[in-house]
Amino acid sequence: MPCFLMASRLLARFILKIIMAYSLSTLASLAARSADTLRGLRGRARRAAASWALGAALAALAPVSAHALTAADVAPLTGDDFDAKSAAIDKLIANHDAPSVALLKALSEDGALATDSGEVLIQDNDSARDAVTGKTVAAGDAQPITLNNLLRSKVAGALSGLQLDSADPAKRAQAIAALLKTPDPSMKPQIDAARAKETDPALKKRLDTLWAMTALHDSDAAKRLEAVTLVAARRDLEMYELLRPLVEKKPDGSFGETDARVREAAQQGIAALDSIQRRSEIAGTLFAGLSLGSVLLLAALGLAITYGLIGVINMAHGEFLMIGAYATYVVQNLVQRYVPGAFDWYPLIAVPASFVVAALVGIALERLVLKHLYGRPLETLLTTFGISLILIQATRMLFGAQNVQVVNPSWMSGGVTVMQNLILPYNRLAILAFSLLVVAIAWAVLTKTRLGLFVRAVTQNRRMAACVGVKTAYVDSYAFAFGAGIAGLGGCALSQIGNVGPDLGQSYIIDSFMAVVLGGVGQLAGTVIGGFGLGLVSKAIEPFWGAVLAKIAVLVLIVLFIQKRPQGMFALKGRSAEA
Repeated sequence: MPCFLMASRLLARFILKIIMAYSLSTLASLAARSADTLRGLRGRARRAAASWALGAALAALAPVSAHALTAADVAPLTGDDFDAKSAAIDKLIANHDAPSVALLKALSEDGALATDSGEVLIQDNDSARDAVTGKTVAAGDAQPITLNNLLRSKVAGALSGLQLDSADPAKRAQAIAALLKTPDPSMKPQIDAARAKETDPALKKRLDTLWAMTALHDSDAAKRLEAVTLVAARRDLEMYELLRPLVEKKPDGSFGETDARVREAAQQGIAALDSIQRRSEIAGTLFAGLSLGSVLLLAALGLAITYGLIGVINMAHGEFLMIGAYATYVVQNLVQRYVPGAFDWYPLIAVPASFVVAALVGIALERLVLKHLYGRPLETLLTTFGISLILIQATRMLFGAQNVQVVNPSWMSGGVTVMQNLILPYNRLAILAFSLLVVAIAWAVLTKTRLGLFVRAVTQNRRMAACVGVKTAYVDSYAFAFGAGIAGLGGCALSQIGNVGPDLGQSYIIDSFMAVVLGGVGQLAGTVIGGFGLGLVSKAIEPFWGAVLAKIAVLVLIVLFIQKRPQGMFALKGRSAEA
């Protein structure tokens, strides 16, 4: 029995060890499988995470688009509500994918059509395609989409804004220039992006100005202040309308701009622009006065010689201007007909031609009529007035009553910009220089030649000059022809700044006499000062009283001046036997 019990115990222990060993082996196997499973799960998790990260990176690198263009986005373009059209264009600008850009280009070129069903088509030569799907469709009775000027500017600005990202600096410069003309606040995001990555210093500076023009109403006061500073620093008179709303008050008395610093900066910018505007107006008035004075000088210079020498009040002197202008017109037509390649140089022929023709008419008038009327001023006045009417009517019969046009050569077309809002036309500059050249030639003839010596002698004392052998009759003829020829040069110059007509000279005869009387009879320097003085005073008064009242005021001033100094600004030197 004890042996049996001992054997039973040994057997139980043996079975228990076997069971424990098997259990441990099973548990180890399960643990190994669990570890393998866990490792697999971790690998798949890592691979999934890597795939997600790669997808996120590719998505970040891909171009961003708000959404694909839909028919609902473009439907408002077919209606009559311009506010809805503006909102639709804003969506196209924000979307800026290929279909949106194509539609914007079609809108800018009047190539966008609207159908009765509300579809938007893009005209492509003789066919049309749907703006959303791109499929070719039949245009049928589709009508052009109409835009107002504001929307056209918005579309043009949007297309320019798309060029801000161009790799070509020339295209970027062109886009910036277009946006500067019509800044659109809706383009601010594109401008911000272009400004951040622009590397060209010159373009960066212009982008800063463009950004400022679109950021004047930014919600951030600091950005508004920066924008106002940049706009004011531009010193461009066109910026006035951008700054003015910032300092204006609303109907309730409050300012539209809430930040005092921004208002102060805007006010300083407006004050600087006002100063530029005043300087530009003063310079423009001075140039206009000199330009008018140069014309009066050419008209009065010949009159000063003839009136000072002979004492004849020649009311037909203005017609010598008209003769010189028509001579220029004839030369122009001849050159244009026979040698059109030399058209730009026809003034080189017209200048001597106008002088010669007017001088020939002048010497004929003096020899045939005026020499018989010396010493009878009233009869001379009436006779020359009648001769002026005859010359005007003869011109009408020969060339017609309508004005004729003399075309400027290419080198006299256009102008030079010297200040903002001040462009000096080349033809006016040429006339100013030409008048000074004519004055120099007249001075040289009167002071450096034998004829000039005789003219001065006869002007100062006719009888004494005749006593020493000067043939005063011939001097009268030559001097009258010379004065008439100078008037013809004035007509040649006048033809370059206006139309030529039979009544051309009537507009300048009174002003010419005023310039001669003001400067002093027979005095070349006085005529120069009188002509330019009348031009400057007239143009200085015109902005306040108008052209008619300005001329009346000038006449009153001259009358008052002559009352105090009858001999004019410059009196003849020496004794005169006729005095």
